[in-house]
Amino acid sequence: MRKIILLSMLLMLSACSSWSTSKVDTVEGYQAKNISTSGESEQLNSLQDIVVTETDMSDRNYTVVGDIEVTVNKTTIFHKAPTRQMVNEKLRKEALKIGADAVILVRYGSVGIGMFSYGSLNGKGRAVVFSDK
Repeated sequence: MRKIILLSMLLMLSACSSWSTSKVDTVEGYQAKNISTSGESEQLNSLQDIVVTETDMSDRNYTVVGDIEVTVNKTTIFHKAPTRQMVNEKLRKEALKIGADAVILVRYGSVGIGMFSYGSLNGKGRAVVFSDK
């Protein structure tokens, strides 16, 4: 009986949990743009403006800001399975935090099941700022 109660409590706690991870390694000496949420007159990038691509952008000049790595997790059997679109959204959010215009050379992992997750998908890319704006 104790085992059933303990198992029930663990299932209830895990159903409420959610987490994701991200890591940004910026290039030494790079000064990120000041990002303000107060709606100032200077318009900064929005999430939709940030380009995410698996290829290089040889048609534009850019400066590398840093490398970004994110993970999207499915924490219960009731959540959606992680997709590349979810990873792209998270890459955009991290790029926005450091003032990048694009994430290039994006690579995706494979969906895997872990001890605390019913599925996870990771993505890595290089954050860049366009120099020919």
